[in-house]
Parts: sequence; structure tokens; C-alpha cells
Amino acid sequence: MRRHIYLRMKSMAEARELFLSRFDLSGMLAAEEIPTVTVRGRVTAAPVWARRSSPATHQAAMDGFAVSASTTFGATPEKPKQLALGREAFPINTGHSLPLGTDAVIMVEHIPDPEADPIVVEAPVFPWQNVRRIGEDLVAGEMVLPEGVEITPWAQGALLAAGVTRVAVRRLPKVRIIPTGSELVPAADLYRDLPPDRLPEFNSVILAGLVAEAGGLPEVGAIVPDDAASLTDALKEALAAADVVIINAGSSAGTEDYTYQAVAELGEVLVHGVSMMPGKPTLLGVVDGKPVIGNPGYPVSAVLSFEQFVAPLLAGMVGKPIPPRPTLTVYPAQNLPSKPGLTEFIRVTLGRVGDKVIATPLPRGAGTITSLVKADGLLVVPALSEGLEEDRPVSAELLVRPEDLDGTLVVLGSHDNTLDLLATLLKRQAPHLRLSSGHIGSQGGLAALRRGRAHLGGSHLFDPETNTYNVPYIQKYLPGVPLKLINLAWREQGLMVAPGNPKAIRTVRDLVRPEVRFINRQRGAGTRLLLDYLLKENGLEPSLVQGYDREEYTHMAVAVNVLSGTADVGLGILAAARALGLDFIPLTPERYDLVVPETTFREPRFQTLLEVIRSREFREAATALGGYDLRDCGVIVWEQ
Repeated sequence: MRRHIYLRMKSMAEARELFLSRFDLSGMLAAEEIPTVTVRGRVTAAPVWARRSSPATHQAAMDGFAVSASTTFGATPEKPKQLALGREAFPINTGHSLPLGTDAVIMVEHIPDPEADPIVVEAPVFPWQNVRRIGEDLVAGEMVLPEGVEITPWAQGALLAAGVTRVAVRRLPKVRIIPTGSELVPAADLYRDLPPDRLPEFNSVILAGLVAEAGGLPEVGAIVPDDAASLTDALKEALAAADVVIINAGSSAGTEDYTYQAVAELGEVLVHGVSMMPGKPTLLGVVDGKPVIGNPGYPVSAVLSFEQFVAPLLAGMVGKPIPPRPTLTVYPAQNLPSKPGLTEFIRVTLGRVGDKVIATPLPRGAGTITSLVKADGLLVVPALSEGLEEDRPVSAELLVRPEDLDGTLVVLGSHDNTLDLLATLLKRQAPHLRLSSGHIGSQGGLAALRRGRAHLGGSHLFDPETNTYNVPYIQKYLPGVPLKLINLAWREQGLMVAPGNPKAIRTVRDLVRPEVRFINRQRGAGTRLLLDYLLKENGLEPSLVQGYDREEYTHMAVAVNVLSGTADVGLGILAAARALGLDFIPLTPERYDLVVPETTFREPRFQTLLEVIRSREFREAATALGGYDLRDCGVIVWEQ
């Protein structure tokens, strides 16, 4: 099978215009008539006309007595009028039709004795006073709603008031989602253990949810194996049953990517490859006059491709414009280089620090689904740019409510599993507060505090000369800054190895054995500095460690490398090893502290976080993770 290389990759705007202009979106689907009581959220396919006037009769607008206004003329408290019930005055409630011969309503509270007969009238009413006249709201034959508007609950009420019991609306498009990949298993099979070479199929769940949010009716087909004939047959069947087809995965340029072949065989490929990242492998085509989208397999790519091409397609079909996301000016926490020629989307966490909103990038991999979950905002790097500069203002699309940013505490620095635990417990205690953590290493966290880009930092920097943690580094990088050093936990650092320790790794000296593959932490991480110290103590050169230059940003990422077999050993904390079922060789306990500037410490939101840190609930939950000693948890161990 030959590869279908992206010969003429198009820009996002060019690809979207070429694709959408191929279809008469507003006329693609025939209208359907449905009961008015079920039309909320649907879009009218034609003007809707009133079948009856509203109100259809003269109606009382107040509780009281219906009268002919002329019978009350001249009435005063000194010379009241008396009106006989049943002949000149008629008791009436709001909304009831006026009796024949009456044209006004005297409010009941204006009658001295409403139970009397005759009633006494002390002031006149004028014709049509306190009355809703026929057609005051709508007249039969008048337009209630024009074509192409979304029907709101109050519009439903107006339609029913006008006697309209059924409405012609745009039909909702049926969208067939075809997941592909011989390695995938359905979501229903996730309740049993999967072989290592099989992957759970979850993109269809994401895409189905996005389709529903965009106004479509999602239908998920069976997983199609990597076979050209099978995919072509699945596409034929989908086209017969649906208005739009999304083929998930198989749109790239690999030898087993058959989407191009299937679409080209049955119809026309309009676009294969878009200059966006993630989302480059997007394929856009038309078969039998229906849109077919080859949606990339990586989840972040799949979502971005959907937002750029499928969402506007469905919006045009259902007649609902896509509301733009709110934007605000943010300041990147670090340089974000980008490849020229591709429009790149970078998901970030956001938090207001001082008078700036700081944007901390999340992992940029197309397969990093957690970046979709954790993102507060989206930065767009233009195709002609080489990236975004640190601390230079840039516009971000908001993925959360603007007010959420004011309740966010930004912690940058070393990674620790208890930070995620704190985020959960803080949200539970104070729903208006959030803890947003970025893992940039202990030294990176101190640098962020120096530059005013975080509220607090996480640090476990060991100084061998003084045999202490963090203080010498704070004095070096944050001299004179009033702050408090608050202990979060003591934790056990050691070597994480596969279950059973197949390489018989026992000490740091084993790291230089030629058959041992190591996975390291990034420069500036406290764990990296600890490794360097341990290597030096044992007289070992870092260059002798196979994998010393392979970097990950969290303990869990190191542990996953060991679990997957891409590395034999990594240095990390016991909690990460235990979480993934790895064996652990303890080396040394270390102190993990929070570096808290005085300005942050005084804030009520940090005081709430401190309450959580000092709570029994946090202690119990952290202890359950394994490898933590909470003897100094919440203690101010040093001040500057």
C-alpha cells in the first residue's frame, strides 16, 4: 500500500472555505414539522404565521367587575353610583372574557364592599380600562417568527398563544462516526483487562458529544479494522444512513491509512492535509453530495479538526451560528517556539497574578488528552510566526468563565502528586477557588516567582554543602523577597523499576551498566539535581548513564516510561511507583516545600488553601498515596 503524502497542504482558512462552499448548507436538509411543545432550540424552516389572535377575545386584565364604562361616568365618593350584579356589573377574574355589552373592569380593591349587591362605585372607569383587547398581542395572519431563528421557550409560548401547534423546522443532521483501527476495542470492553497491544476506543465518545453540542444527531458505527475494502464498505453504508460522515483515524499518510483511498474511490477528496498543529492529517471530501471528514486519530487533533471544520458545517446545516469564545490578554509563562508554516494551537492553564493573567502551557502533544481536560485557555500561533515570547501580551480564547480566573491560585515548580490532591480538596471546600499547577521544575518555579508569574512554587532543592533544602536556593534566586517556606510533605525518593526488577538494579551505580536504560527529569528539576548529586557522590559521570538526556516533566511520566518498557529505571517518588505498580528501591527521604511570597500568604484564597493543607482529610488522603511523611505538613519551616 503506497502512502498518500500531503502534496498540496492548505491553510485552515483556505481548507474551510473550499469545503464549506461546496455545499448549500441552509438547503441541504428537508424541513420537518414537529409539535410546538417539542421545538425548543430548533430553527424555523419557514415563517410562522398566527392562526388566531392573541387574545382571541376581550379579556380582563385585573380581578374585579366588568362594566360598561358609561355606567360609571360621574361617580365620586360623595355621589357614588350603584350597579346591580348580573345586569350592570359582573364579577370577573384576570384572563376571563368580558361579558357582552361590557368594555371595562373596575378593580376589586376599588369597590368598598365587593360582596354587596348592588356594588358601590366611587370613581369612573374609561372604556377599555383594565382590559386586554382582541389582538392586542397578535392578530390572526400576523407573522409570529421569521425563517431561520432559534425557537426559545418564550417563542414556544407565543406560538401556542397564536394557535400554532406544529412548526416546520430544519431537520437535525445525522452524523455517522466511523472509528477505525485494528488495535482498538469498544468502550464496552473496557470493563475487562485489555492486552497491552490493544487500545480503548474513546474518540467516538468525544466526537459524538461534540456533534450533539453542535446540534447534530450522532450515530457511532462499529470499529472498522485497517483494511481498505472494509472501510470503503463502511463508508457506503454510512452514506446511505447519514447526512455527514466522520471517519476517525486513518486520514494520515501511513501505509495503513485508508481514508484517502475510500473517499477518492467513492467521491472526491477536496483537502488532504491542513497547515495546522495539531490536526494536520485532516481530510475533507464529498461523496454523493454529502460531506465526509477524515478526522485525525490523536484526540487533541480530533477535537481541533472538529472545531475548525465539522462544527461550522453543522452550524450552517442547523442554522445556528457558532458564538465566538470570549478572549482576554494573557502573558505566556515561558517562550513557546513554533514551527513556521503551521497554525499552532496551544492549550494553557490561566491564573491572574497581580495585574496580569499568566498562561502556563500544557503538554503540546496531539495525543495528550489531559490537556483537553485541564485547559483554561487556547493560544493560537499564526502560521507565519516562529512562536510566542515569554511575558509578551497575546490574546487567548477562554475555555472557562472569566470569573474563574480570579479564584485561581497558580503554583509553578516541581511536580508532586499531592498537588492534584490539593486541587480536588480545595474545590470541595471552596467551589469558587481553583489550584492550577504547572510542572516546570523547582528552579523554574523560583524563577517564575521572581518574575511575578506565580502565586507560589513547589520546591525540593537539596543543597549538599549545607545539607538543607530550598533555603540556599531561595536566598540566591529570591534575595530579599518577603516569603514563607511551608512544608507540604517529606517524601521518599528512589529508583522505580519494572515489577520483579528484571535488570536486578540495586543502587545508583547500576545506572551506568551498558544494558540499563534510564529516563531522566528535565533540567532544573529537583529530582535531576538529586540525581547529579548521587552520581557525583558515587564518582560516576552522567555521560555513562544511557538515557541521561531523555527528559520527562513529572514523576508519573517517568513511571509510565518504566512501566511501558521504554526505560528500565527512573528516579522518582514512591507514590508514583505505587500508583503504577512498579517496584521501588528507596534511596533518600527529601523535603517538599511550598515557597509562598508574603503577598500571596496574606490573601484569603491562600489561607483557605492552607486550611486544606493542614486538614485531617488531606493528611489521610496523602498518606494513602504512599511514600509521604506528613510530620511537618503545613508548618512554616523558614521565613525571609
